[in-house]
Amino acid sequence: MVNRNTTNEVLNTSLPVVAEITIYTLMSIFDLMMIGKYGGNIAVSAVGISNSLTNAFIGIFISGGVCISIVSLVSRLVGARQYKFAEKFAVIGYILGASICLIITILFYYFGKQFLYILGARNEVLKIGYSFIKINSIALFFCMNMRLLNSILIGYGNTFIPFICSLIVFSIKITFNYSLIFGIVFKSRGIEGSAIASTIAYLCGFIFSFYYTASKAKITLKHFFTFSISFKDIKKVIKLAIPCSMEEAAFNISKLICVAIIIKSGSASFAADEIANMIEGISVMPGIGFGIAVITLVGLNTGKKDYKKAKGVAINCAFYAVFIMSIFAIIFLFMPDLLVNFFVGENEKKVAYLAGRCLAIGAVEQPFIGISLVFAGALKGLGDVKTPFFISCFTSWIIRLPLTYYFIHLLKYPVTAVWWITALQWAIDALLMVIFFYFKYNEFSKIQQGIS
Repeated sequence: MVNRNTTNEVLNTSLPVVAEITIYTLMSIFDLMMIGKYGGNIAVSAVGISNSLTNAFIGIFISGGVCISIVSLVSRLVGARQYKFAEKFAVIGYILGASICLIITILFYYFGKQFLYILGARNEVLKIGYSFIKINSIALFFCMNMRLLNSILIGYGNTFIPFICSLIVFSIKITFNYSLIFGIVFKSRGIEGSAIASTIAYLCGFIFSFYYTASKAKITLKHFFTFSISFKDIKKVIKLAIPCSMEEAAFNISKLICVAIIIKSGSASFAADEIANMIEGISVMPGIGFGIAVITLVGLNTGKKDYKKAKGVAINCAFYAVFIMSIFAIIFLFMPDLLVNFFVGENEKKVAYLAGRCLAIGAVEQPFIGISLVFAGALKGLGDVKTPFFISCFTSWIIRLPLTYYFIHLLKYPVTAVWWITALQWAIDALLMVIFFYFKYNEFSKIQQGIS
């Protein structure tokens, strides 16, 4: 049920996040299209495997780790009007995150080839992939730092500036991509041109975010050197960041193992699963966006000790996420073949058929994904980062992985079985997130009633 009193606040905070994530997703799609046009399947495979590797590291350690920790802490402290403490923990989170960014950059710059080899890259794919990832590691440094700065802004409810930042990165990336890959204005650099374009784009995005955060933001980095930082303060940030990172790792690693199982069932099954996942990637953007925004909204109201409103914004975010994702579900259910045909040729009828069936089954899980992501974010807004981690571990490793192994590897079911299993996983995940959110909310309400 939608609470009209909080609707504007929810939409004003959430929609820029959804738009920002969608822009970055489209940027990745356009990037791969240009790379594919230039270098064909080998180039796409090389860049694709490189991006999968780097995205996993960014997701686990930065976006899903330190960034979430910053948003959760800053939002609750701002809600409690403890602005100096909010600035202090924003500085601690940024320093910690920037240190991790530097380590990740060095690892990819010097050991990117070894990482790609472990993932299965060989011959030309390995050569192109390493050439790409070495340059792209510098872009990643600016990208990760930019996200850390933007998480400070999101922490106090400013989601518009990160959205503007995404537009800057998108426009610069696409412009330089076209020029450097194909040599329209500058000398053609091929696949390396894409990495150079990313470096320029994310550098500009970082400069914009740093300037705004350092000088104009409500929570700034002006007092960078004035805070007395203790190990206890650092521990508080790490205590939130580690479970968030482990949650991201638990989900992604189990997913990678499932992908390895699917690969063994045949190239057609793997291609169908990849195509369906690529299409579904757009539909989950609202869930991810509202899931990030709800951390801020619940955190702000938790800081104010207005738990009733915290519950209201969580329900509102869940409603809008489910509503938008249900529209995608209807499209997936009634027009899966039309969408799949954009990605496959006439001679790949088996792949098209399997991908279409997977996408139709994927319609079932859309509302559950929205509910799960939003209430996981709501729990983090309350300061509980461990529960989403435990739930993610349970549904990924106890439900999804064993069932995928049993039905795909042992019983040799078609790849569509994976999508039914995933739908079951998200349904249980969503149910548990809702139950534990209400349990946590009732705990806070009882404490507040006891105090009053």
